[in-house]
Amino acid sequence: MMKLLSAFILLLLPLLTCCEPSILPLDCSDVYNQDTSRTSGVYTIYPIGATSAVLVYCDMDSQGQWTVFQRRLDGSVNFYRPWDQYKTGFGNAAGEYWLGLENVFYLTQRKRYELMVNMEDFDGNKVFARYSSFSIDGESDGYRLNVSGFTDGGAADGLSYHNGQKFTTFDKDQDSWPGNCAKSFQGAFWYNSCHLANPNGAYRWGADSTLYAVGVEWALWKGHNYSLKTISMKIRPVQ
Repeated sequence: MMKLLSAFILLLLPLLTCCEPSILPLDCSDVYNQDTSRTSGVYTIYPIGATSAVLVYCDMDSQGQWTVFQRRLDGSVNFYRPWDQYKTGFGNAAGEYWLGLENVFYLTQRKRYELMVNMEDFDGNKVFARYSSFSIDGESDGYRLNVSGFTDGGAADGLSYHNGQKFTTFDKDQDSWPGNCAKSFQGAFWYNSCHLANPNGAYRWGADSTLYAVGVEWALWKGHNYSLKTISMKIRPVQ
């Protein structure tokens, strides 16, 4: 009898295991934990739940598994966009893109994250700024930025000036300036009055003083008249 029961269980086992629900990865650290052989590249994550699949670039090489939510590389994607597109996301995860404020909000509600900002100029110089705590509030509070715990990797602290600010686009002004910083500096960001960082500004090529402070900028490193070659903003769970 026991032999028959064991044989029956063995026959059923493939049916029982084939349909077990897999755990949907929330971020790139979950992607890596499910398969530690994963290398940097584009993966699917689910920040809001099973119906929220979104493609994202995972940086598996920079001392941890980082979820990239903003990336500028070559000017191939226009970042001068309205509120609804910054809310939901745009671009190409294999190239330049913005993950979406709503996705970033849900990510930072589920885990505690640190932030890394990597950047490079047109001479090949690379620096970073790192923050031990990063989150944003929900849309009802303007996706307000909460960032602290700065560590200098040569870039200097370009985000503390923006801490506590709501997100501003050209069609939704929530900055601390009488005008609209997004309109004036051709971007979208957690502007204050207005910026020391403009990573979503117009893509230009290095030093250019013809239009003040409109480029892809980290002013405390290269000034307001230098547009960076690359910049990326990425988060990972606090260890």
